[in-house]
Amino acid sequence: MGSVRRYLQFVKPYRKQIIGTMGIGIIKFGIPLLLPLMLKYVVDHVLLSGMVRQEQIRQLWWITVGAVLLFTVVRIPAEYYRQYFAQWTANRILFDVRNQMYDHIQRLSLRYYNNQKVGQVISRVINDVEQTKEFVITGIMNVWLDFATLFIAVGMMLWIDPWMTLISLSIFPLYGFSVKYFYQNLRKYTRERSQALSELQGHLHERIQGIPVIRAFHLEEHEQVQFQKRNRHFLNKALTHTRWTAKTFASVNTITDLAPIIVIAVSAYQVIQGELTLGAMTAFYGYLGLIYSPVRRLVNSSTTLTQAHASMDRVFEFLDESYDIVDRPDAYVVKEIQGKIDFDGVEFSYGEEREPVLKNIDLEMEAGQMIALVGPSGGGKSSVVSLIPRFFDVTKGSIKVDGRDVRDYTQESLRKQIGFVLQDNFLFSGTIEENIRMGKIEASEDEMIEAAKAANAHDFIMQLPQGYQTEIGERGVKLSGGQKQRLAIARVFLKDPRIIILDEATSALDLQSEALVQESLERLAKNRTTIVVAHRLSTITHADQIVVIDQGKVVEKGTHEQLLLHEGLYSELFHVQNLDAPLDSKTNFDSMKF
Repeated sequence: MGSVRRYLQFVKPYRKQIIGTMGIGIIKFGIPLLLPLMLKYVVDHVLLSGMVRQEQIRQLWWITVGAVLLFTVVRIPAEYYRQYFAQWTANRILFDVRNQMYDHIQRLSLRYYNNQKVGQVISRVINDVEQTKEFVITGIMNVWLDFATLFIAVGMMLWIDPWMTLISLSIFPLYGFSVKYFYQNLRKYTRERSQALSELQGHLHERIQGIPVIRAFHLEEHEQVQFQKRNRHFLNKALTHTRWTAKTFASVNTITDLAPIIVIAVSAYQVIQGELTLGAMTAFYGYLGLIYSPVRRLVNSSTTLTQAHASMDRVFEFLDESYDIVDRPDAYVVKEIQGKIDFDGVEFSYGEEREPVLKNIDLEMEAGQMIALVGPSGGGKSSVVSLIPRFFDVTKGSIKVDGRDVRDYTQESLRKQIGFVLQDNFLFSGTIEENIRMGKIEASEDEMIEAAKAANAHDFIMQLPQGYQTEIGERGVKLSGGQKQRLAIARVFLKDPRIIILDEATSALDLQSEALVQESLERLAKNRTTIVVAHRLSTITHADQIVVIDQGKVVEKGTHEQLLLHEGLYSELFHVQNLDAPLDSKTNFDSMKF
């Protein structure tokens, strides 16, 4: 019941609304409990009373008018407000749960997302949270209302005839047996069904993102088979769950249908014997429907609550995922940095049982310098830059910014000082202005436009149909690669960080776009510590320091001239790329004075 107790913490702020809704519900459910008494009175005291016909009609008229007024003037508003407040409260609770889950999503480390499919995370936030709504509607409100209805009805039946009441309730023990027998595995099957649905959604989300690849390699038939395999797995789990639910309903409904037969037989016998009035018999039969309807709902609610409970387990299982990157209690909030970076004996692994991808890294990067990281693919260059903003924490050693360990800063204040321009920058669906403003949400319009101009983006933006209000589509699909890069650079200009990390920022661009992007990068890098991850060595020949990383180790470092004279791995890579031009040649970034 741990999940239930934790979920109740979300319910607690709305306890007044819940109590009020249940009070209205008692009125709504209580009014129909008067009908069997009305029927008993009509049969015994009107129809069989022996009074004259006119008097019978008069009494029947007043009883009917009173009942109609009760059901229209009182019950209709009660039904409306009970439904409205129940749904309002449940949806507010789900709003709070999803807000906490989204906050949790943003705090989880990149390591978690490297091992999870996005679709599975979405399934927990959307489907599983929605399923827990039934705990509020059914478990907290309707179940207690059904119990209240049941107790009131049983009290009225005891007032009419205690013996017949015991006869009417004689099959109740069978309900207990049914619940114990049928529901012991229902939670397990519900969890398996939810997991299968989550896996299907994860696969679907990934494949939709990869539609261009599927088309390019003509993989439609193969992917149809793969989707069908996962869809069939979900179908099998859903059918198993359905079979178990159907057996439960069949058993419960059969037990419920036995009760009227017993009551009709016994009460009719008592009427024949003169021990029960005809009106009392009809009243008992009326109450039978009124007590077994809530009983049937209570038993059926067990299925709904079991599904809700299984979803709660999945919600809190996700919320219990620990954070790899956390601020220390006394973490320092840095307002401004100079940009000096030191790696001291740094080792790093993506998992406790995995081999280190970085081994004994020692580097010194002075503030305002341009440092280039080069080397073969997979050598660890991107891992090095991901440690500076604490996307991951080092396994051993330390990284210092301005002489202070990055783990001593708050994550928020540290990352405000660092800007990224990647090979494939992520743009959000929305307008150009919204994407640029992510560098500084509170920026003025003039600041935003100046950032776009500095990034060589303003001119192409103004040529678009709605200018800065142009919708760019998911991941900026309506823009070219060069345009997306310039928007990403504008975002960093607006942020105005002291440390810039350029990870293959121009490698995927055509020559014209590359020239515009390089010009804006030159502007961006002035008076900032700039770290460039590059495969094209022509772009970093004027770096203040070039660091060659291979198999997780620093194998060489120095200036372009020093490394060529050393005739090591850098010199070999430089010659392989046919870039052995005179050292004073100027290509690409060579003209950039960092």
